Amino acid sequence: MKIIKTEEAEGHILCHDITQIIKGVTKDAVFRKGHVVQKEDIPVLLSVGKDHLYVWENDETKLHEDDAARVLLSLSADDEESLIPGEVKEGKIELKAGYDGLFKVDSNKLRKLNSLGEMMIASRHGNTPVKKGDKLAGMRVIPLVIEKEKMERAKETCKGGAIFHLLPYRKRKCALITTGNEVFHHRIEDTFSPVIEAKLAEFGCGISFRQTCPDDPQVITEAIKKALDERAELVICTGGMSVDPDDKTPLAIKNSGVRVVTYGAPVLPGAMLMLSYAENGACVVGLPGCVMYARRTVFDLILPRIMADDAVSFEELAALGEGGLCLGCEVCRYPDCSLGKTTAF
Repeated sequence: MKIIKTEEAEGHILCHDITQIIKGVTKDAVFRKGHVVQKEDIPVLLSVGKDHLYVWENDETKLHEDDAARVLLSLSADDEESLIPGEVKEGKIELKAGYDGLFKVDSNKLRKLNSLGEMMIASRHGNTPVKKGDKLAGMRVIPLVIEKEKMERAKETCKGGAIFHLLPYRKRKCALITTGNEVFHHRIEDTFSPVIEAKLAEFGCGISFRQTCPDDPQVITEAIKKALDERAELVICTGGMSVDPDDKTPLAIKNSGVRVVTYGAPVLPGAMLMLSYAENGACVVGLPGCVMYARRTVFDLILPRIMADDAVSFEELAALGEGGLCLGCEVCRYPDCSLGKTTAF
């Protein structure tokens, strides 16, 4: 940067904020750093005591913060319909969701880029369900100008695809298999099914196949196979998931010929989850009883991913242990809050 006379500043870029102080009226910046000085700005600058200014000195080896922010944007998102960028403001760009969906983050790329120094991208947690218009990320470089070579290193770090993606939900054909002698023989009312129906309705899905089964693994297995034969894309088995000798659902799911990802998850409530996939990609889940009464459980973590056709791996489930304890707080952005958020941000 260099110092010039204010009268000669037209067309130059300010390197710092210009603050105006009027006692009892205002104390705020009249011009922000990065502002391009216009002819009509010069009297204002003189009136606040600025006879000289620090301005950006053109250097072919450096980028202004606004241009550098646009580079970060190009590395962050490659689809302006799903991830909508705002205008560059004071060297910063924000991203918002273009529609309801599942927000995905390449955590490795994000960490490497933020480790380069003099630049930053901050975002929500990955695998988070978001609504249209939600703020997803913000980015900027730290100094007013940054070496072009450093931005080239950022490009190299992030080659092979954008850091962020937003996956749209897809309406899926859903099957609900209710298990348990107590429900099958009408000893108690089925209070599990309405909970599942409400959760599916949030994604615009209904239930096209229903069957209530006793605690007989063969009967449950046949019901699962029938649902898959009728092209169900999500088969939900409720209840019977514990180690109790009368609980047969895990065995029935295994016997249906699916690939079991896990029986058990490091999330409370919801440790007794079973997650599996059929050969055609259909998802078959066994839900523990806590889903029936707890406000948020492991099912709320995996359901958005199922609805976005985003397969869940064993390693990803294992990683849920950190933050996997729900505290039942009143203000909940689960799973964005890591299951323990007590205040909105």
